[in-house]
Amino acid sequence: MKTKKPNAAHVWKQFEDFALRLRLSTTDRAVYSHLLRHSRLEGKFRLRFSILWLARGIGLTHNPVRWAVRRLISRGALRLVERTKAGHVVDVRLPGQVPNVSVGPLSPRPLGPTRSSDFEELDFYKQPALRRAIHLRERGRCFYCCGRLTALARCLDHVIPLAELQDHSYRNLVSCCRKCNLQKTDLPAVDHLRRLHNDRRLTAAQFTARLRALDALVAGKLRPPLDGQGHTRNHR
Repeated sequence: MKTKKPNAAHVWKQFEDFALRLRLSTTDRAVYSHLLRHSRLEGKFRLRFSILWLARGIGLTHNPVRWAVRRLISRGALRLVERTKAGHVVDVRLPGQVPNVSVGPLSPRPLGPTRSSDFEELDFYKQPALRRAIHLRERGRCFYCCGRLTALARCLDHVIPLAELQDHSYRNLVSCCRKCNLQKTDLPAVDHLRRLHNDRRLTAAQFTARLRALDALVAGKLRPPLDGQGHTRNHR
């Protein structure tokens, strides 16, 4: 699908504002800019690509690239048209076309960790209160196997391992049992869930529900409970 080529210099100026407003990670920036360069800056609105091609193009491994594509779709920078085993078909939006994101001079940042922009930047691994918030979000169940957790038999797990992505945000941390933490190691979360299903530790319904929860987590829909001062709130 051909379209008029935009002014590249203008697009990249907008890209910097866009990346700041959405607090895009380094991986998200690399993925979006690579897709933008091979689509809109080439006069194409729609792009078909494989994760393998994208990972090779930006010099990263498959897993962080796959999650970056999911995050960009959830934030509106990409519109998913089709996803198959062969690859993705997406409409790539220019920075100024992303819904609910304006580009231009940045206004002073608001204060308070419950505001959307600051919440995305919180390090949920560093502070004890924020680590508790992740455990509270899972309501005493392992995110992966759904087993019951206790305060003495639980830990935090990085969905995308730190070896691949240095991300301590609430989108990449889950509360889980020690067994899942040890067995998952550097496996992609989807592969660990699939192994739990194959080992009959998850039913088919639970497996499907966990995959949906994983997508919701990455999309930022599973926020930990925090009050206005950044303290944890108990679920009722």
